[in-house]
Amino acid sequence: MGIPHEVRPAEGPSPAAALEEIEALGDRLRDVKAAIGSYIFGQDAVVEESLITLLAGGHALLIGVPGLAKTRLVETLGRVLGLSEKRVQFTPDLMPADILGSEVLEEPESGRRAFRFIEGPAFCQLLMADEINRASPRTQSALLQAMQEHEVSVGGTRHPLPHPFHVLATQNPLEQEGTYPLPEAQLDRFLLQIDVGYPDAAAERAMLLATTGQGETRPAEVMNVDEFEAAQRLVRRIPVGDKVVDAILHLVRSGRPESSTLPEINRHVAWGPGPRASQSLMLAARARALLDGRLSPSVDDVLALAGPTLRHRMALNFSARADGVTMDSVIQLLCQPLG
Repeated sequence: MGIPHEVRPAEGPSPAAALEEIEALGDRLRDVKAAIGSYIFGQDAVVEESLITLLAGGHALLIGVPGLAKTRLVETLGRVLGLSEKRVQFTPDLMPADILGSEVLEEPESGRRAFRFIEGPAFCQLLMADEINRASPRTQSALLQAMQEHEVSVGGTRHPLPHPFHVLATQNPLEQEGTYPLPEAQLDRFLLQIDVGYPDAAAERAMLLATTGQGETRPAEVMNVDEFEAAQRLVRRIPVGDKVVDAILHLVRSGRPESSTLPEINRHVAWGPGPRASQSLMLAARARALLDGRLSPSVDDVLALAGPTLRHRMALNFSARADGVTMDSVIQLLCQPLG
């Protein structure tokens, strides 16, 4: 399935020691959020959901019109978390080798020819796939193995990617001419779909004053890679109560027309979320709890993350779209019994 389904934490430190570790990491992560927030204005929810994605070891799909600091967000995340980051601008003529790398034939002084693999931009820890839907399906699919297995195959040889490895892809929701919609299999690889909206007036005013002067300071590193990977491991050790597990299962299974008891779901939903949605929601809820310095997630975490987890894993049928039904309204309906 991709993400190991862990319900119970593995044996480890005592609850008191775990709580102390969680609280300490929660303090560090609050510093990380503050450092990112000083460069990304008016996008607190986007910053939080991006950090949740990275802490859970997943990938994120950022949906927003141009000019909302998506590229700046990825660069800032890389600097603050101590991750190596690269950016690829997806275009219709982009080839898989432009992302993964390629083999070149070399003839050294010894005269014996040999192939040498030249790494592509995918060999980093934080890859920004800018406007991913502008590349052809062949190029889009080049990321599937990298996102799922954290390695790439070129010329029949497997090449492991750096660890950790995360993809933050962006899409423009307005202009769809000349684009290639992502297939469901690839959408399902994204832990969260993060909708990036416009900042409020106060945040936009602060952004104007901070970014149009003579010069800007660059964000400082708050965590290093070792500390970040320790936080990722801790996420998977956070205990999850039966009530939260039941809420996740109810939410995801109710979104499937074949198993839902809600007539609106059967009437409006073409296909619902698969098991990977449950796994993603479990990990994201744990990561959100850690980000807040809490020992375990609550049903409120599940409700807060239902939209980002499910909106790209479900599809409305034609009649629902004709009636003006939106995916967010369907997800709100699924959440009502849990609220």
